[in-house]
Amino acid sequence: MQTQKQVVDALLTPESYQEDPGKIELIQTHISFVFLTKNFVYKVKKAVNFGFLDFSTLEKRRLFCEKELVINRRLCPEIYLEVLPINKSNIIKINGSGETVEFALKMKRLPQEKIMTTLLKENKVDNKTIEQLSKIIAQFHSNAQTNSEIDQYGSPKIIKINWDENFAQTQNYVDQTIPRIEFSFIQDRVNSFMEKNRLLFENRIKNGKIRDCHGDLHSGNIFITGKICIFDAIEFNDRFRYSDVASDVAFLAMDLDFRQRPDLSAYFIERYIVYSKDQQLTMLLPFYKCYRAYVRGKVISFKLDDPNVSGEEKTAAAKEAQAYFKLAADYAKNL
Repeated sequence: MQTQKQVVDALLTPESYQEDPGKIELIQTHISFVFLTKNFVYKVKKAVNFGFLDFSTLEKRRLFCEKELVINRRLCPEIYLEVLPINKSNIIKINGSGETVEFALKMKRLPQEKIMTTLLKENKVDNKTIEQLSKIIAQFHSNAQTNSEIDQYGSPKIIKINWDENFAQTQNYVDQTIPRIEFSFIQDRVNSFMEKNRLLFENRIKNGKIRDCHGDLHSGNIFITGKICIFDAIEFNDRFRYSDVASDVAFLAMDLDFRQRPDLSAYFIERYIVYSKDQQLTMLLPFYKCYRAYVRGKVISFKLDDPNVSGEEKTAAAKEAQAYFKLAADYAKNL
């Protein structure tokens, strides 16, 4: 069986592709190798097991590639193309001959400079764009699946499990990316908010607000071209996607706050409420913003233990994680 390193090395060479890839660029996240070619993007899942995510076997990676395709076609049908095997005979090739050693999700490439994060830096996101986004997201939420199984994920019990897992998984980063005093403060405020607001969480379930959401709704997962495309919904753990719609809304609102655009964040919430008629979500926004900032801090901290990430990237990751945890502590003050 090939190691993933050999597959990654192969996919950096033109021979591994069915078409002329042009210049090949590799972007890594903590869970994926993403190869950008001239017209397409090929995403390979890292053979990792974080507990909340398990890509440790080839079969699991295939299944999750297929699930990612289906889930993301809800918002971006024209971008998500197909799942392809990566085969090895005398060379390693996508959809080649020989033994299947890996799988890749193939997507249409969109211009990187049109990712919302980049456009925010260049001050190219205005209220009109936010208005369109609010409408798309409210519509998506109203059509998203809900049922008694999904409802469970809005229960205080499961929300507490999510938070306890966050705290457990950041223990290693206490006094590294999150000061102990902030860690304890957030933990106390979150637990106390949940104790006091059990009825509010139960009301959200009764009101049908727990849905099969996006789960990773931030500006890095939004392309703004002629059409807005929200991509990269979470496929690897239903528990992170099944949530109160307020948690999805809070993620993008938090992200806009993080990028020093509280004006756009407030406008997004205001317009989402107009389209969704969901006034009640304002009572939960500080809680879910805190949750989303904390999760970002945690996930970016994971890079510190990733052998595929360079020392320079680790230094940048530590700084970014610290900023997210600080933001989470700021939100916790409002709980």
